[in-house]
Parts: sequence; C-alpha cells; structure tokens
Amino acid sequence: MTQSAALCPNCGAPILFHWSSSVQTTCPHCKSILIRTDVNLEKVGVVSDLPLDSSPIQLGTSGVYENRAFTVAGRILYDYDEGSWNEWHVMLSQGASAWLSDAQSQYAVTFAVTADPLPALPAVHLGDRFVWNKTQFAVTAVTEARYRGVEGELPFEYWDKQGATFVDLRSIAGDFATLDYSDSEPVLYLGKMVDFDALRLKNLRAFEGWS
Repeated sequence: MTQSAALCPNCGAPILFHWSSSVQTTCPHCKSILIRTDVNLEKVGVVSDLPLDSSPIQLGTSGVYENRAFTVAGRILYDYDEGSWNEWHVMLSQGASAWLSDAQSQYAVTFAVTADPLPALPAVHLGDRFVWNKTQFAVTAVTEARYRGVEGELPFEYWDKQGATFVDLRSIAGDFATLDYSDSEPVLYLGKMVDFDALRLKNLRAFEGWS
C-alpha cells in the first residue's frame, strides 16, 4: 500500500489515495468523481447517493482469496431486471488487483487477462463455447445491466456510463469467466466462484439484528 494525499478540486476536502495503481476516486464529502493526473486531481463528474443494498461488504472490508490477503478499495454498482449487484475492486497482497463480484449472495473473484481476439457481442449466444488458458468455457448468461454509480478507488476511469452488457461463462471444472462489453473493446476476466465463508471477510457492514 502506497498512500498519497491531495485536496478535492471541488470542495477542498483532503483526498487520500491508498494505492498507487488507483486512477479514480470519489470525494466522500461532495461526491465529486476525481481522476488522478500526473500533477493534480481533476473533477470529471458527480455521483448521486448510491441506493441501499443488502451486501455485507463495504469499502475497507478485508479477506483472503487462495491464501492471499486483500482489501476492498472501490465499487461499481449495476442493476438489471432481477435486481442489482456490486463489482468490488480489491487490492491483494503484493499489489495485484482483482474484482469480487457480489450478486444475490453469489460471489466470484476474477482477474483481467489478455486474450486476443475476443468475440464481438453479436457473435455470442447462450451455450457457445470458448477456450482461454487451455480451459473450455460455455456461455451461461448474457446480462443487460444499467450502471448506477461508483465509490472508492478504481484502477481506471469509469463514470457517467449508461447500459452495459456482461457475458458469464462456466467451465466443467468450476472456473468462472466474464466478458465485459461496457467499453468499446471487450475485456475478459477469469477466476472462480467462491463461498462467502471461504473469503474469511472482516470489517463487514453491521445490520440491525446481527449479533
């Protein structure tokens, strides 16, 4: 973790980046979306208050994935016809970055990987099969999602989005993959579905009635 501090260009509040790889953060005081440049912070937008959800995960939650400690640094929130889900940006030990998908009490940890060429969205259908890293995946879901907002630190600039399409895939061995079509070029994420208890999460949100 390498911390750096600056002042919000909108309200003057102190802004602390906890990780050197972070490009974007949100001012906790005025909700300005801030992009880090070489010399200063630039305000690019404002995020509205995020809707309440039932996830116990929050910024600062820590856990363990495959014997590597991680901390939740940021979040992108989406909704779709069946509800909503969070994509938590997590920083692992030794500086690696990953994503913890938190959807209807199902969890997956994935990493962005380079694979070329990736299929264009019109060419992808349920049941289609693709091979990445010598593993065969089958398409199990194509989700039309709506961007709802961001918070915390992210490794790229991401704000003012509209619709986004995600393709989920599974392997026979239980591996998980997502094709993200939210930008002009698709991005592939590979990883695994994980049990909540296996993540050994700490610093979770407290809900009324929890002991």
